[in-house]
Amino acid sequence: MRRLRVLRAEWTKFRTVRGWVLATAAAVPVFVLLLLAGTTASNGPGQDVAALPIGSAGEAVNDNFFFLHRALAGDGALTVPVLGLTGVLAREPGRTVPGVTPWAKTGIIVKQSLEQGSSYAALMVTGAHGVRMQHDFTHDRAGLPGRPSAASPRWLRLVRAGSTLTGYDSTDGVHWNEVGRAHLDGLAGTVQVGLFTASPAAVQTSGSLGGSRPAVATGAFGPVTLGGSWTGVDPDQGWRGGQLGGDAGTSGSYADDTRGGWTRTGHGFTVTGAGDIAPVVGGPSLGPAYTVENFLVGTFAALIVLTVVAVQFVTGEYRRGLIGTTLAATPRRGRLLAAKTAVVAAVAFGVGLPAAAISVPLGRQRAHATHFVVFTVPHTVELRAVLGTGLLLATAAALALAFGTLLRRSAPAITAVVVTTVLPYLLSISGALPPTPARWLLRVTPAAGFAVQQTLPHHRHVLSVYTPPFGYFPLGPWTGYAVLAGWTVLALAAAALLLRRRDV
Repeated sequence: MRRLRVLRAEWTKFRTVRGWVLATAAAVPVFVLLLLAGTTASNGPGQDVAALPIGSAGEAVNDNFFFLHRALAGDGALTVPVLGLTGVLAREPGRTVPGVTPWAKTGIIVKQSLEQGSSYAALMVTGAHGVRMQHDFTHDRAGLPGRPSAASPRWLRLVRAGSTLTGYDSTDGVHWNEVGRAHLDGLAGTVQVGLFTASPAAVQTSGSLGGSRPAVATGAFGPVTLGGSWTGVDPDQGWRGGQLGGDAGTSGSYADDTRGGWTRTGHGFTVTGAGDIAPVVGGPSLGPAYTVENFLVGTFAALIVLTVVAVQFVTGEYRRGLIGTTLAATPRRGRLLAAKTAVVAAVAFGVGLPAAAISVPLGRQRAHATHFVVFTVPHTVELRAVLGTGLLLATAAALALAFGTLLRRSAPAITAVVVTTVLPYLLSISGALPPTPARWLLRVTPAAGFAVQQTLPHHRHVLSVYTPPFGYFPLGPWTGYAVLAGWTVLALAAAALLLRRRDV
C-alpha cells in the first residue's frame, strides 16, 4: 500500500504541473506533423508505382523472372542439366559488359500459378553461391558449389509428392544429393512447371548510399526429362515462354532487354531474363518507396519533448528546493525513484503507442497520395513496430529521468540524452557517417533501441545495401531494444545509489 501511495503522489504531482501535461500532450501532434512533413514529396503527377506482390507470409516480394513453363497435374519429377550461366551488366545507357551478379538465378521451378506472389519451390544455379534450393521467397538451402559449364554441368531435379517438393543436385546425372525439401501448403493439383532465369541488379555495397546497375542473365540447359506421372508428356513440345511480372527495379531503369526470352539449342534451351524471386529488401535500386519505419520518423521528435518533461520531473524539485519535502514524505529514496520512473515511463508509453498507431495508416495513405509504394510486412511485424515505439519512448524517458537524477540540472541531463541517444540515431540514419561507424553507434549507444521499429529483415540470399540509411540496424529489433534497456537499468541503478548517498 505504501508503494501505491508514493506512486499516486508522484502521478498527482505530474498532472498538476500544467507545463508538463501540455508538453506531453503536444508530443503526439509533433510526432504526426513530422510524418506529414516527411511525406509531402510526390513521385510526379500520375506516376503511380505499382503495388508490390505479397508472399505467402504477408511480406512484400519481388516475383519477376522469365519463365518457360507448362501446366502439369499430379506428382512427378523434372530433371535437367544446367550447362552454363552467363550475363551482361549495364555500365551506362547503351553500354554493357559481360558479367553475372552474385544472385543471378537459372534453374527449375514448380509454381502454384502464374500469379505474382504465389507459392513456389525452385532449384537453381546462382552466379556466385552455387546450387541453391529456395521456396516461398524467404527460404534458402545450399547445394553443390561452383558455376556450371558445358564440361562441368550441374544436374538439377525437383520431385513433387503431394504438397512436398524435394530438390536434388548432381555433377553427373547419376549420383544425386538431396539439397532440401519444401512443404507448400495448399499446393494445387495442377501447377506450372519449367525453366526460369532471373537477374537482380548488380549492387554496390560500399559507400554510405551504395548503388546499382542493370543486369541480365542467360541460362543454358540440356535436354529436359520428365518423370513420375509426368512421364507421358513430350518434354520437347508444349512449352510457353513469358515474363512473369516486370522487374520491380531489380534490373534497373536502362537495361537493354529486361523482358527476356528463350530459344531452342538442339535438344536443350537457353532462357534469358532479369528481375528476381526474393523478398523486397529496399536499397538504392527499388525507387520511390516507403517502409513502415519511415512512418515512425516522428519518434525522435517526440523523444526530445518527453526527455525534457522527464528530466524536469526530477530536476524541477531540486531547482525549487522541494526535494527535501519530497524526501521527508518518502524517506525510502529508492521507492521514490521507482515511482517517478513508473510515472514518466507510463506517460511516454501512452504517447508513443497511439502516435505510432495513428502514424502508420496515415503514412500509408500519404504514400499512396504521393505515388509512392509501401513495403508490405506481416501484420505481426507491423504490430511489433507500433508496440515497440511505445516501449522505446517509455524506456528513453526513464533513461532521461535517471540522467536528471544523476546530474540534478536540466540542461546537462537533456544534453546527455541528446548526445547518447538522439544524435547517434540522426547521424546514422541520415548517411552522414560511413557505414562502419554508423553501425557501431547503433550497437553500443542507447540509439540501438530504435532497432525495435525496423520491419525489413536482412536476408542473406538477397544482395543489397544493408545500412542504416535504408532502414537496417546492425542488431535485431529486440536485441537493439535490450541495449537501450541495459543503459536505462544501469543509469537508474547509479541514480538510486547516488540518491541514497548524497545530501539534498
